[in-house]
This record gives sequence, C-alpha cells and structure tokens, in this order.
Amino acid sequence: MKPEINPINTEEVLDKYRAAGVVHQQIMKEARDKIKIGMNVYEYARFIDERILELADGSAFPVNISFNADAAHDTPLLNDTRVFGEDVVKIDVGVHIDGYIADGAMTIDLSGKHGDLVKASEEALKAAIDTVKAGATTQQIGGAVEDTITGLGFNPIRNLMGHGLAQYTAHAEPSVPNVRHSGFGAELRVGDTIAIEPFATDGEGFIDNGHLKEIYSQIKLKPTRIPFVRKVLDQISTYNGLPFAKRWLVGDKLDMALNQLEKDGIITSYPVLTEVANGLVSQAEHTLIVTEDGCEVTTRG
Repeated sequence: MKPEINPINTEEVLDKYRAAGVVHQQIMKEARDKIKIGMNVYEYARFIDERILELADGSAFPVNISFNADAAHDTPLLNDTRVFGEDVVKIDVGVHIDGYIADGAMTIDLSGKHGDLVKASEEALKAAIDTVKAGATTQQIGGAVEDTITGLGFNPIRNLMGHGLAQYTAHAEPSVPNVRHSGFGAELRVGDTIAIEPFATDGEGFIDNGHLKEIYSQIKLKPTRIPFVRKVLDQISTYNGLPFAKRWLVGDKLDMALNQLEKDGIITSYPVLTEVANGLVSQAEHTLIVTEDGCEVTTRG
C-alpha cells in the first residue's frame, strides 16, 4: 500500500511556502557568516531565534546545532556554556509563514579538514533534487542519495529521512529515505512540498537516541489540573504543535512540568541523535515544491 500523502496545495498556500523560503535563505546566509570558533553556542542560537521572529511568523522548530557525531536534535540549553571549536557543525533551521514551513540545513566544517564529508551530503542533495518531478517516487530519491554518498566513499545514515511538510506540521507524509528501500515508495504530485535531507557519515550509517533532550512538541490536546504544569502547558500551546525548545519556556519547576506532560502523553521529546560508531556526520537539506517536470527549491537562492 502506498503511504498516504497530503492534499494538493493551492497556489495561495504555495506562495506562503515561497515566502518562508525567502526568509530561510536570509537566515542561513547570516548564520553562515556569523559562526566562528570560540563563539558561544547559546548566543549563536539566540541570534537565529531573534532573527526568525523579526522576519517570519516564527520558528518551525528550534535551531538544531549538532556537533561531529551528533546528527540532529541538539539545541542549546538556556545559558549553554559550550563554544564552537574545530567541529563539524550541522545547522538545521525551520521558519514558517502562517504555519507553512521552510526547512533547510547546512554543514560547516570549522576544522577545515572534512571537506569531502561535507561535499558528500551536498552532492547527494543535488542528485536527489535532480530526480524530483511529478510521478517520481521517494524510492528514486533515496536511491540517488545512496548512490552519491557511497560513490564518494561514505555511508548514508539509513534510519534518518526527509519528509513532507504541512501547515504547522514539520514532519508529514511522505517520508523521503536516504537509501534505496525495497518497495514502491510514495509517488510525488504537482504541488507537493517536501524536504530532502541527506546525511553522510564516515561511521556505520545508523543513529541512536542519546540522553540529552532539549526539544519537545505537543502531541495531544488534553488539560492538566496541576497549576504549575498548566502554566507551562499554556506556553507550549502557543506553538500550535510545532516543536519548541526548553529554553523558550519559563517556570519554577520546568523540568518537573515537562516530565509530567510527557508522562501524560501530552508532549513528546526529541533526544539528540548520535551516529552509533561515533562517526562524523554531515547534513544538507532543502525544501522544494514539486512541479510537472522538476521542482522549485524554496530554500535555495
């Protein structure tokens, strides 16, 4: 059975995706220009957070700043003391206009030693984009990613995927694999909006959950009777189901409130994802709109 995918987007909706993409391009340019060795990671994230609020309706998810073997879901703690060193850093940013999302990522090699690894994910993204058109399948995209990365001497991360986008939904159907899975996969249609995000590694090509978790999202509309928990839930509700960072919240018993909300099934957490063999990881990602004979990349200038 083919995976269910979202209704066809109207031109009005696509224009909102395009507007989000223009903002995303600006944010990523500024993020690339600003990062440097010795800079505090929290201050860097705060800069990105503030620029998104200035230029868009909000973040689609907290900026992911993932180091070296960590592939995704690392975002700074409040007043995080970490600084950038000679690291391979993945910067994954999402912005939205009226809930319609632009999602894209880049890898910055601050050591200057791992250009080939960075190139592997970038070239895989280009190859994947070249396969996209109405009637193409997600299996074909995955095959293009896998062939490119392995052809350059690295491994794709097999259990991370790209995804569809929908209003206030950062991960919708269809899933977009980074390898050639057996089976048909979802067929793309004119007007579909997807994010393709190859991950390349010099490790084994699999990730697992780490212990650190600073990103959450609300998954159920359900009240709580505990006053201090309710105060936190009221803040969370303003994100309309999009992922949020713990550093964005205030409360005297914040950790306790989040633990209670997760226990009650109201929110879920996203642990940092780490390559199982501690291999270095690079990532590249763009959002695109499927057209009859190709695609429109909203996050690429």
